[in-house]
Amino acid sequence: MIGCDIDRLRAFIACEPVNRTHDVTLAAMATLVTDDKAQMDIGFNFLKHGLIGFLCALASVSACAGVGYSLGPEQVAVVINEADAGSVEVGEYYLAARGIPARNLVRVNLPGKPHSLTAQAFKALRQQITSRLSADIQVVALVWTAPYAVECNSITSALTLGFDAQQCVKTCAAGKRNPYFDSASLRPYRDFRMRLAMLLPSENVAQAKALIDRGVMSGFLIEPASAYFLHTSDSARSSRSVWFPKPGFIPALRFSIDTRQADSLEGVRDIMIYETGLVSVPKLDTLGFLPGALADHLTSSGGDLLGKNQMSSLRWLEAGATASYGTVSEPCNHWQKFPNPSVLLKHYLAGASAVEAYWKSVAWPAQGLFIGEPLASPYRRAGMRVPLPAD
Repeated sequence: MIGCDIDRLRAFIACEPVNRTHDVTLAAMATLVTDDKAQMDIGFNFLKHGLIGFLCALASVSACAGVGYSLGPEQVAVVINEADAGSVEVGEYYLAARGIPARNLVRVNLPGKPHSLTAQAFKALRQQITSRLSADIQVVALVWTAPYAVECNSITSALTLGFDAQQCVKTCAAGKRNPYFDSASLRPYRDFRMRLAMLLPSENVAQAKALIDRGVMSGFLIEPASAYFLHTSDSARSSRSVWFPKPGFIPALRFSIDTRQADSLEGVRDIMIYETGLVSVPKLDTLGFLPGALADHLTSSGGDLLGKNQMSSLRWLEAGATASYGTVSEPCNHWQKFPNPSVLLKHYLAGASAVEAYWKSVAWPAQGLFIGEPLASPYRRAGMRVPLPAD
């Protein structure tokens, strides 16, 4: 075994914190990796990418390993721009849709909707936001489309980790390591003094409300779903394909993993994860994204949301995804500056929310913009607990 013995994982399955029940997702995954036949049936390399080690880390969080991902509305701060009517309307809608306490609302004033802020202007904004946050806040949702950058940094990374001036000296250089990367942490502020920021675009109010609704609906997922990882003809933008998991099927989750060499998907209707590498991704209008879907493309300026040079990450949300990611300045094709496919998949299937899974998947996030509905978590099964097979 890697990191712990098989008995601990079996204890994870047998643990009975509340009425002999567990979150179905974590229990099912633990069952898969502790059952010899299941390991043969899975047919993909989660073990290679640390699933057992991750489950062991969760198992060590408490005496009863039923503790798992549990971030909720009480841990989310919502920041609205009072100079932007759309931001205010969408922010209020988000509070109501997710049941976020009114005390978690932070109001700022950013006139003019600039795409980027100077480091000096951002310093004042960050101080204004953080001074309003209690120690319980783990996630910050910025409800606007712009600003989305702080010089060469994304605004989400600058808010979470602080502005990284050194990255702007040479944007193609290696970035600073994300301490939250692929960790077993369930409370990022407690463990790393990081509040995970995600931008919830509000330029189109109707689309923003539909995005929020998809995030909420993800908690009631009942459909089979698939993850698609495409190694495209653009070899430079396929640098993270070395981290693609092998194709396979997880019966307990009714979840398929499809890794292929292709430039696009067409007519697929069961997408939960779609990761690729192209300047612009074609045929998005033919696809069906399930509530909670994550989708992104490795290219230089996907995070330049209102830019014209390459496909904006906003196109993923407009097509029906619930969260996405892109860089706001030239990162070169370091895979560490983009979501690691195996890490993203591992944590999302373990019950992480969109903001947790995405933030855990990027090793060098300074230039990366996280966008979408933060609390989407189709594999959390909140409120949908089932008896274990042993019951």
